[in-house]
Amino acid sequence: MATTPKAVPAHFPAEYGQTEETVAELLAWDEVAERIAASPNYWLATTTDDGRPHLRPVDGVFVDMTLAFGGSEETRWVRHLEDRPAVSASLPDDDHAVILEGVVELVTDADAAISKAVAVAQLTKYPQYHDDGTDDFGPFWALHPRRVYAWALSTFPAGATRFDFDTIHPAGR
Repeated sequence: MATTPKAVPAHFPAEYGQTEETVAELLAWDEVAERIAASPNYWLATTTDDGRPHLRPVDGVFVDMTLAFGGSEETRWVRHLEDRPAVSASLPDDDHAVILEGVVELVTDADAAISKAVAVAQLTKYPQYHDDGTDDFGPFWALHPRRVYAWALSTFPAGATRFDFDTIHPAGR
């Protein structure tokens, strides 16, 4: 069962305008989680063999505190994940910064609880990928956030919040 992460003010340098007043009000996790789930897609940052950043948009669903997304083994970003599972992901939003940081794992068990939840969410969010209304299982990557940053750019730095997760939610549990 997923639990609410701990919320604390996100820390920024003094010249960014952060004051006692701007850190007094934190964002609510439920609102941030809804924003993550509703995003049409996500920007995923991986690293290349020589440490360069590699950024790509991916389709995905956010269920049970997990960002789940798939991709062909022939893509560079999937090969990066196989070798270096630490990633960052963000939303394509002009005003709301939401950044997820964590480690991904490849989920290959179609009978795992997370697989069933992801299948339902994918059918709902991306019906165009499922012409017959069913979802044939395919392995997918599960990002279990260790930390999430969120704020509104229009009111920054007010309300800038860091959410810390006590535990990693392994796929299938």
